[in-house]
Order: sequence, then C-alpha cells, then structure tokens
Amino acid sequence: MIFVTVGSQMPFDRLIAAMDTWAAEQLGVIEVFAQVGCTKYKPRSMAFAESISPAEFADKVHGSSVMVAHAGMGSVLTALEVGRPLVIMPRRGDLLETRNDHQIATAKWLADRSGIYVAMSEGDLPQALSRAMLSGAENREISPNASPQLVGALRLFLTNDQDWASGHQNQF
Repeated sequence: MIFVTVGSQMPFDRLIAAMDTWAAEQLGVIEVFAQVGCTKYKPRSMAFAESISPAEFADKVHGSSVMVAHAGMGSVLTALEVGRPLVIMPRRGDLLETRNDHQIATAKWLADRSGIYVAMSEGDLPQALSRAMLSGAENREISPNASPQLVGALRLFLTNDQDWASGHQNQF
C-alpha cells in the first residue's frame, strides 16, 4: 500500500490530484490511501480521509510499502524512522501552497539521500514512484533518538560542564 500524506496545515491539491491520476492507472494493482487534509479536490481512484488519528497515521505508515508526502521534515523523519521509501513533492510558494519556497530548498537538499525520491513537479511523480517502489530493501531505519555522542556534545555546549568535558574530550 502506498500512503500519501499532506499534513494538516495547508491544502495540497496539486499532489493529491497527481496521485489520484497515477492511482487511476494502477487500479487493482496497487492500493493507495491518502490523508488529503482540507482540500477542494476529492480523489476518485484512491481511498482517502481528510484527517486521521495519530494511531491511524502510525498504522498507515507501518502498513505502507512507500510513503508520498510534501517536503515537510515531519514526514521525512517519519519515513526514515520506519525505513520506508519516501517520495516527496515540495509545495510551491508561487502557487500559494505555502508561504515561501522552503520546501523546494528542502527537496533539493534531500535529493541525493538514500530512500528519498524527489518529484519537483507532477510530471516527475510517476518516475519517482517507480524508483521508490523498486528500492524497498535498500532503506534503513534511523533512530528516533539522539546518539549519546550528540547528547553529550549538547550537554557540553549548554552547560559548559568542564568536569564532564574533561572525561569525554576524545569522543568528539
């Protein structure tokens, strides 16, 4: 199952319409479920809900083979934490899908990362989906927790704890 999510802050009709078009070509082959948010576009070829509970969201993420989302860091981290291939299509400021083009910058920054497939436009979406669906086994989970080394470095930075720092100076 492919799980599509647009978050809850703003509509993203362009992504939902593009996924619905793609899903129409996959009917009976690939199941698609979309959390569409507050949208004017109502999908015809994929199951959807405007919003889902956190428990349903977790179930959809864990039950998916691929995630599709806007280029929001919450979606990116969620996919990486569970080792799911992720297709991202950034919202665009000039289309009033967001306040500015920060998601375009995020998508470009993530474009070469393992397990992340960027579709800068609707036309790029089918190829990004194909690449993500073929990648399944290469994706690795990341930890939702910070490493002890990072926690230690932050502790040192925030507290300037010289006693702690002297005992851990070779770890950084």
